[in-house]
Amino acid sequence: MIQTHKELEKQYKSDYQIKKAIADGKLFKIEKGLYSDERFAHPLEVIGKKYPHAIFTMDSAFYFHGLTDVIPDKNYIAVKRDSAKIVSSNIVQVFVLEKLLGVGKTTIIFDGVEINIYNKERMLIELVRNKKRMAFDYYKEIVNSYRKKINELSVQDIEEYSRKFDTEDYIFRTIQEEIF
Repeated sequence: MIQTHKELEKQYKSDYQIKKAIADGKLFKIEKGLYSDERFAHPLEVIGKKYPHAIFTMDSAFYFHGLTDVIPDKNYIAVKRDSAKIVSSNIVQVFVLEKLLGVGKTTIIFDGVEINIYNKERMLIELVRNKKRMAFDYYKEIVNSYRKKINELSVQDIEEYSRKFDTEDYIFRTIQEEIF
């Protein structure tokens, strides 16, 4: 389990005791301010701890939901539009309006780690919204995956979510033409 230095101070009562636990092999420093009781921490767990309000989206979410077999090179996370820039070579930030950030947010267990992620319905909307920015073959692979999982989708949620976007008509029309 990953913990912050602040959380460890409550448990160990002092910085000295934390350093002693590290020296004794009871704790391992993952990176500045993050510690684990295991030598190697799962990268998704580290991201979740460092950025607790971030939500996995785009390529990461498509892969985690099993809609593609393309493993993303980077982790795509959605954050509030006014969030600070994350300086990391393995993270792509997607800045989202605050009113849209929580739309379709859920949690899943992926590879033994609980993560914040957009549900399949929200990701269908993101697929349509980002259609022109995606490679055609990649887009078609995900569309075909959605067609196979059509009975798992909530049409009511898709309708509700699409109403929150400025391009509601385009989104819903495209979904009807290409998925249903």
